[in-house]
Amino acid sequence: MLNQVLNRLHEQRQPAIDRLCDWLRIPSVSTDPAFAPDVRRAAQWAADRLRECGLDVKIVPTKGHPVVMAKTKGRRDEGTKGRSEGNGSASPPSSLRPSVPTSLSSPPSLLFYGHYDVQPPDPIDLWTTPPFQPTIRDGAIYARGADDDKGQVSTFLEALRAWHDVAGQIPINLTVILEGEEECGSANLVPFLEAHKAELAADVAIVSDTAMWGDADPILPAITYGLRGLVYFDIQLHGPARDLHSGVYGGTVPNPATELAIVLGQLFDSNHRINIPGFYDDVAPITADERAQWDALHFDERKMAQSVGLEQLHGEAGFSTLERRWARPCCDINGLYGGYMGQGAKTVIPSFAGAKVSFRIPPDMNPLRVDMLFRDFLTDHTPPGCSWKIEQHGAAHPVLVPTDSPYLQAAKRAITIATGGTAPVLMREGATIPVISDFKRILGINTVMMGFGRHDDAIHSPNEHFRLDCFDLGRRAHAAMIDELRKM
Repeated sequence: MLNQVLNRLHEQRQPAIDRLCDWLRIPSVSTDPAFAPDVRRAAQWAADRLRECGLDVKIVPTKGHPVVMAKTKGRRDEGTKGRSEGNGSASPPSSLRPSVPTSLSSPPSLLFYGHYDVQPPDPIDLWTTPPFQPTIRDGAIYARGADDDKGQVSTFLEALRAWHDVAGQIPINLTVILEGEEECGSANLVPFLEAHKAELAADVAIVSDTAMWGDADPILPAITYGLRGLVYFDIQLHGPARDLHSGVYGGTVPNPATELAIVLGQLFDSNHRINIPGFYDDVAPITADERAQWDALHFDERKMAQSVGLEQLHGEAGFSTLERRWARPCCDINGLYGGYMGQGAKTVIPSFAGAKVSFRIPPDMNPLRVDMLFRDFLTDHTPPGCSWKIEQHGAAHPVLVPTDSPYLQAAKRAITIATGGTAPVLMREGATIPVISDFKRILGINTVMMGFGRHDDAIHSPNEHFRLDCFDLGRRAHAAMIDELRKM
């Protein structure tokens, strides 16, 4: 039957592209309240397409933008109890590597997650064609959301449509949730997961919001099995009660801008290691097998440097770029502010200065402990006469899923079928997708990350695009994945 489904996908290629273009025309920018009606319209569009696949669908309101939830008709939610990979309790990141079943007595239940909201399109003048007028050129579709995440979600929606057209139904137990706040922090997703935990019961989740390996043809399909977590801070160092004349007070009072620069400079040693006591205590070591696998990817460090206008890369001494990016922590100062920042000169000592500081953390680091360590570091380095204001603006656990999972193995077979014989590589990524650790913590399930974007798709940037051959591969791979789960 899979061959019939794949043939149906081939026949429906142009209608599938047309449907994606219709969705991309809706400017579902979640972070700007002015676009709220368009966000709701994008949710309704997705709900209508899921109904066309024979699913029961509802649009669930939240305190922010709604969640679209769809289920196969007659789905029995209690059927997965006791079979998921883990118990769903809160636990440290190392619990993301449990033992997993090697055989199943009935087809597993699948939870598919994606998001229908998009980033703001600014700066508009850098787009070759308008961001919400999808344009096909050079074998790709250009629009905001073309890759992240409407295009990738559409690969799954089109696979569902083809299965429904051929078989008359979706042949597995399936739940789909599409949220509308991923690009603005997903503030209402965790409450949604907790409130609908029974309805979302599943054995495994699939997310298509990652990239394949490489940045030049031939690009290799990939399954991502690890992500770094994130802890993000806005810190302010306060000194005098008001801005002061630097001629009258210079050299006699603490200058928060100067003192903040001194403190931030002490975050790193000469080898670019993070200079916080105990910071590295929980970092999981890189195994010899992983190093060998990553070396076999033949990563081109010089090419990466040149792609961002640098002559060479830089980071923690003693590790390769992939090791630093995938399996080591990093700290970045994302922004600095304070004092006079206008044109010309104004000789003031500012009353405060601030910085945005983020930590990317690999397994087995805990964001709560990182938060504590950083606060202790700042307290221990408080300049005389000054005080801190510290706000945390987000935290997410790292993710490391078992590569011997039957579900990940099913994804490898599906992608191999979809490519006509090319098996996917296994890779980690340095970025963060918080929902994946939320699935583990709340629902007790691991996630297969099978994405079909490319690192040069310019997501979050002007001229975002999605290659049509990647779109086709994603449609075939998801169709084959459904078949693999059906046969398990």
